[in-house]
Amino acid sequence: MRTTDGRLFFGLALGILVTVCVPGTGFAQGGPPPPQVTVASPVARRIPQWDEYTGRFEALQRVEVRPRVSGYIAEINFVDGATVAKGDVLFTIDPRPYEIAVDQARADVARNEAQVQQAAVDFARAQELVRTAATTVRELDQRHATLDVDKAQLMSAQAALRNAELNLEWTRVTAPIGGRISDRKVDIGNLVSGTGDATLLTTIVRLDPIHFVFEAAEADYIRYTRMSVQGQRPSSRDVPNPVQVRLSDETEWTHAGRMNFVDNEVNAHSGTIRGRAILDNKDDFFAPGVFGRLRLFGGMLDAMLVPDSAIVSDQARKILLTVGPENKVVAKPVALGGMALGLRTVTGGIAADDRVIIGGLANPFVRPGATVAPVPGAITPVEVAANPVQVQAGAPAKPAAN
Repeated sequence: MRTTDGRLFFGLALGILVTVCVPGTGFAQGGPPPPQVTVASPVARRIPQWDEYTGRFEALQRVEVRPRVSGYIAEINFVDGATVAKGDVLFTIDPRPYEIAVDQARADVARNEAQVQQAAVDFARAQELVRTAATTVRELDQRHATLDVDKAQLMSAQAALRNAELNLEWTRVTAPIGGRISDRKVDIGNLVSGTGDATLLTTIVRLDPIHFVFEAAEADYIRYTRMSVQGQRPSSRDVPNPVQVRLSDETEWTHAGRMNFVDNEVNAHSGTIRGRAILDNKDDFFAPGVFGRLRLFGGMLDAMLVPDSAIVSDQARKILLTVGPENKVVAKPVALGGMALGLRTVTGGIAADDRVIIGGLANPFVRPGATVAPVPGAITPVEVAANPVQVQAGAPAKPAAN
């Protein structure tokens, strides 16, 4: 009896399974409904295009402080890592040998001055004697030649004195620029050389303002050049176009600057061209060598805007899931740009009348080819109070909402 009941139960279960799985049976009537998704058409806008580049900060000026005379370090007059002003005395080299050289040069000048005075007196006396025929013209010429030699020796002695005074002045090593100083490379008592391979004493960098250096692709350079020729965007060689910078731990483009240099050639090996921006750094917040991201205004762009959450990754591609005829899900590969008005820029792959799925993507049954139940939604840009791009020369760029 139990065997018969078991066979009967198995047969009923198998019949139900076949009824459910075979198309055209009771699945359409008794199966689950298609998943519900929210759809909306992308927002078509003409928006400012920002090209992003990775770069690093560089000091506006960097100087290696080296002595110009040799000697022993007698004093160090700064604190490692401090801010120094131009002209501050940083090191003092033992000045005594150079003071002696100055005294000797002054003595040489005094001796030569006396010789010149005596030669001048002798020449004047010879001129009087020539008038009275008491001496010959040849003697007068000799006295004149002696005066000229003594004057030349005096000039040489004066030059030696100036050189000795200059060497004495150079025993006080001063800051050639103002900025932040590094640590000392020598200590008191060390012998430093001011000739040949001069000894490195320390370095100074000027931090305000500061440069941001980056590499732009050759394709971007060509596009910028075409826009400049067509009058759509001035060249950064001629106009300080606005830029925005953010650091690695920042999400907003809060640091504004301007372009101030574009290199004169494209690197044949990397296919890039070097650009440079300048930013204020009054609080010394930026340090040379720090990496960051820069974005540069690249003209106006006609694009579609969709929520960033609607972008789906399909291996190496980025796709948008749309609802096509008969409410079937259709995947469309897209080309993406940056963020604008709080939405992701799509530069190619979709049309203005596409129904993009913006809600319900977490449902595992929402996949290409599946039937869904679309519900109308809306994509709302985050409007800004003013135009975030100021293309005029020297105008700082305001950060766009992103």
